[in-house]
Amino acid sequence: MIEQNIKQSKAIYWASGIVSVCGIIFEVLFGAAGSYLLGDGVKQYTLTISLFLTGMGIGASISEKVTKNLILSFVWIEYLIGIIGGLSTFLLFGVSAFLDSGMDAFFLYSITLIVGALTGVELPILIRKANEIGVTLQKSTARVLFSDYAGGLIGGLLFVYLLRPEFGLVKTAFLVAIINVAIALWILLYFKKEINTFKRHLSAGIVIFLILIGGIFFGEETAFTFEQKLYRDPIIYTEQTDYQQIILTKEQGDLRLFLDGQLQFSSSDEYRYHETLVHPAMSTANRRENILILGGGDGLALRELQKYDEVKSMTLVDLDPSVVELGKTNRDVVTLNQKAFEDKRVQVKNEDAFQFLKQNQGSLYDVILIDLPDPNNESLNKLYTLEFYQLVRNRLAPGGSIMIQATSPTFATEVYWSINKTVQAANLYTENLHVDVPSFGDWGFVLAKREEVYLNEANINVETKFLTNEVLGGLTSFGKDIDQEILDDKGNQLPIDTNTLTRPTIIEKYEKAWRSY
Repeated sequence: MIEQNIKQSKAIYWASGIVSVCGIIFEVLFGAAGSYLLGDGVKQYTLTISLFLTGMGIGASISEKVTKNLILSFVWIEYLIGIIGGLSTFLLFGVSAFLDSGMDAFFLYSITLIVGALTGVELPILIRKANEIGVTLQKSTARVLFSDYAGGLIGGLLFVYLLRPEFGLVKTAFLVAIINVAIALWILLYFKKEINTFKRHLSAGIVIFLILIGGIFFGEETAFTFEQKLYRDPIIYTEQTDYQQIILTKEQGDLRLFLDGQLQFSSSDEYRYHETLVHPAMSTANRRENILILGGGDGLALRELQKYDEVKSMTLVDLDPSVVELGKTNRDVVTLNQKAFEDKRVQVKNEDAFQFLKQNQGSLYDVILIDLPDPNNESLNKLYTLEFYQLVRNRLAPGGSIMIQATSPTFATEVYWSINKTVQAANLYTENLHVDVPSFGDWGFVLAKREEVYLNEANINVETKFLTNEVLGGLTSFGKDIDQEILDDKGNQLPIDTNTLTRPTIIEKYEKAWRSY
């Protein structure tokens, strides 16, 4: 009898450790899904983790009422976690594709709370069962909690280094759910002598298990059709990297690149953006030999730079090697960038731009082009801070020029002028430009130098499709509704803040500005 109790208690400890692994994976999975579909990763992870923990607290409170049929209660909790958690990301993509804006967030937060509550019921039941079979309460609680906390670490590591990069969000949910149901079936078989209706519960578990197996094979493909509805054109390439979701779409010759759902370029008009990014800076720099590009892994800025014979080196720093690989090997992208990466003058560094600037203290560049995604989360925000622009300034050779893509002055006016003020706070002179890119709308840039900027002296003498010296002069004119005298509803001028690492002011402004677009 004692030996049997020991075996049962070990089974409970193993079960608690494994389901805790599943719990933490679901917790971070919901944060990742929210970050991808809703943006602002810090906000989504904060909300989902908070809701999950709140749900666990609610579940722990509810568990006080579960005093009988502990094994069956545990088994059915795992069944519910399996079916709800397994279908969670699959259904989330469907909600995003077919229902009104805002319903995806409501669905995600509701699922997070429900799965958290079910997870919160697990441990108290297992502790009670361990105590029931003869282990002292003190030991059973400590051991089950140890299994839970240790399992949490394992779950987090598995998600970051294996599940998310190898299986993606949809398959990961089904895989983890299968483990939950498998544990339930194992515990059910282990304690079957205590259960009169064993076959009925076993049959239900097998049905749920088979549904989840089907999800492994067909769920991602179906979710892909849901995701397709989020984009105007057919998806021709998709990849979940360690850093972001990459999607290429193409329709009637129009190639579009999306990173985490945000449009990066359309082949029909990207030349307007990239010519404005590159040529004003090149035209106002005293020398044009050593060039640094931060971002721009698609190679389109490189294409424009290669029009200048005096360029001796082009260093491109892009965090995600998969984006660069796309620019090197994807037939459509390679055609668009005109085989830019085959140029022997190009050197690629797959590093964080902030860290690259900190570590390469001795290198100076004649032109620095900053072609980074918009500051819609904490990781990207640091690349729009005073500290970052000070690092950029320190890498700029005398007489050199910097060009920064700075989001839309029309859709995010306050953000644009905050970026401009932050650049000026780094002891740089600035000139402001904006250009109409039909696929984007009105888009803004900040041209910066150590010296006064005289854009009227610029002379664009390379072949372009859009930009001329006359057009360049017109890009500096801003309408009254988008100039830097930003007024509130009462007509009072709003202060323009400097964005810093310790006081990231533009993330909230950016999210608020783009909410309606």
